[in-house]
Amino acid sequence: MRKDIDIPEVKDVYIAAVKEFNDKFKTDDWNVYIVNNGNEPLEIVLIIAQGYNKTQMTSHMRHKIEVLPAKGFAKIEFIEESVFTLNNFYSVTYFLNNKMYEKRWEFPANSIKDSNVAMVPVMNKKGVLAI
Repeated sequence: MRKDIDIPEVKDVYIAAVKEFNDKFKTDDWNVYIVNNGNEPLEIVLIIAQGYNKTQMTSHMRHKIEVLPAKGFAKIEFIEESVFTLNNFYSVTYFLNNKMYEKRWEFPANSIKDSNVAMVPVMNKKGVLAI
């Protein structure tokens, strides 16, 4: 029965941590975004975020985006630098053309740092892409 289930491959969707200046607090903050580099909007985007290692685990954070436009992006959350030593994952489920897609992205421990930045698709900003 499992072989009969069609699980479509996620393409053109990214999770990125981007360092941005916070005007209110006058600080450089890391924010996590979901990026849709596809030509169709994503619908009912559900995101679960959590950090963990062998001895620690953060609480689950849940986020919902009704529609993520084609060639668009949305901020998921601010990420505190104290959790950079943890493995931080983002499980994303969404609908595209009436099919459900699901994928888990992860920022391995200590991977969110200035030396790992690259251009983030659609955003035209530098950031760290989750794997």
